[in-house]
Amino acid sequence: MSLPPPITLTPAAVARVKDLMGRADKEVLGLRVGVSNKGCSGLSYTVNYAEDGPRLLEEVVEQDGARVFLESSAVMFLIGSEMDYKQEKLQSTFTFTNPNATNSCGCGESFSVA
Repeated sequence: MSLPPPITLTPAAVARVKDLMGRADKEVLGLRVGVSNKGCSGLSYTVNYAEDGPRLLEEVVEQDGARVFLESSAVMFLIGSEMDYKQEKLQSTFTFTNPNATNSCGCGESFSVA
């Protein structure tokens, strides 16, 4: 029996990850998602190109041709999350619905866990 992936991607996120992978200046293997200590609520999501393969203890999520590497230090904060991509008139961004977040800031860019 296989375990469910630590995070899932919406169809919009899958499409955007694949688009970014195809348009990168260098060959990339996917996107790397992490968490850093910043933001008004304490933690903030990071999303960068993954130019190298999985690093030590990273989780790799592959969904419909999109590949996301989860930094090992971020996995415990992201388990059960859904990654989405939102595009509005003046802004486009990846968003996360995170069941582990106990608080988030008004702009939605940072969160905290208990």
